[in-house]
Amino acid sequence: MIQIDTTLTPASLKAAADKVFEASAPKIANLQKRWKDSDGTPVFTIEGKYTSRGWTEWTQGFQYGAAILQFDATGDQEMLRIGRDGTLRLMASHVTHIGVHDHGFNNVSTYGNLRRLLQEGRLPANEWEGHFYDLALKASGAVQASRWTQITPELGYIYSFNGPHSLFSDTVRSLRALAVAHSLGHRLMGENDKPASLLARIIQHAETTARYNVYYGKGRDIYDLPGRVVHESIFNVNDGNYRCPSTQQGYTPFSTWTRGLAWILCGYPEQMEYIEQLPDAELAPFGGKQVILDRFLEVSKAVAEFYIRETPTDGIPYWDTGAPGLVHLGDYNDRPADPFNDHEPVDSSAAAIGAQGLLRLGRYLDRHGKKEEGARYTAAGLTASKTLFSEPYLSLDPNHEGLLLHTVYHRPNGWDHIPAGRKVPCGESAMWGDYHLRELALQIQRMATNAPYLTFFGKI
Repeated sequence: MIQIDTTLTPASLKAAADKVFEASAPKIANLQKRWKDSDGTPVFTIEGKYTSRGWTEWTQGFQYGAAILQFDATGDQEMLRIGRDGTLRLMASHVTHIGVHDHGFNNVSTYGNLRRLLQEGRLPANEWEGHFYDLALKASGAVQASRWTQITPELGYIYSFNGPHSLFSDTVRSLRALAVAHSLGHRLMGENDKPASLLARIIQHAETTARYNVYYGKGRDIYDLPGRVVHESIFNVNDGNYRCPSTQQGYTPFSTWTRGLAWILCGYPEQMEYIEQLPDAELAPFGGKQVILDRFLEVSKAVAEFYIRETPTDGIPYWDTGAPGLVHLGDYNDRPADPFNDHEPVDSSAAAIGAQGLLRLGRYLDRHGKKEEGARYTAAGLTASKTLFSEPYLSLDPNHEGLLLHTVYHRPNGWDHIPAGRKVPCGESAMWGDYHLRELALQIQRMATNAPYLTFFGKI
């Protein structure tokens, strides 16, 4: 269980967050010099050097989004140039990519961050630059929403790259693409000019995920632990019936792949922030704003409690709660995680994503009068952040291209590098881990200095 340090505040971690960006800048610059467009998309490191890994091209937005976040945190104009140039040259194909569920990762991390900075006045006012970002985000949201499986009149989901039968937990965080597009006044147009509401698809997807991918301890199956998350749900597309849990990157469908849980833990509080600022009238057709917020809060608290309960004391989880080698580690949740053990890897990227979700959940509860409860989740997020912002997780080695060490991509497929003399992956980085560590550090910087609160939607 996470040993929550209630003495931590964003201000107390400000120096550590600054240190993240000090370590980050040369890594972005060095990768930019070495990497060629013909190399593809950097995904994870092997012996400290980024390499590509064909599966889906879901990480390029993190590559250039990282430079944009670096500018956001430090004002470094060269980082802004790298992020803008990469977005202009290479991200258009991601906007119209009909084959993936990752639009929120690729396009909100690039076009969305640039749009937010423009709206915050951090970039020189330029009306047509704003239109460029808006159009990209409108198109991305609509393309994402077109990957749709309707299972009942009230439920449906954006299906994963596995096909129309497959609902991934990851996709909750890609709902940000639909959200920005909706608030920019966009709709998905279909046959006979029939419009589809992007807001309706956000709410339906979120409810379908909440109902089938998250467990609440109500006896759904014999592994129904409160807050457990399954990576994937499988549906019969002929009649819309739910068939079974599944997983692509976890150990089993009946354990919790911790990065899948982290996407849920980050995605629902983020959507609560978005839904909260929408006009009540927009949400009336879906039961009303409060009904939606209460449901999202139920999901967020369930997975947050599971994460706190099933994670080692320092806030860094092992890659899957059912991984078979954990039995050899004894009471592994009663002490700090050991990334150098011989049995199962940790996944620090899950911690970087989950910590942000805990902070957002804590803030939401605090703002709604539940200060004690909110403070607990905030402190849990800061506890994990403190660990991530220092060694052995923060990479200070200038020869290592990664920023956040001890991440895992696809353990079942054996894709992650195992160093010489080790038995399990450790010591390597991944694009999404590096990006989310920067995003987490930026969030804490802004909280510490009372700067504008960091949201994916900025000013609409």
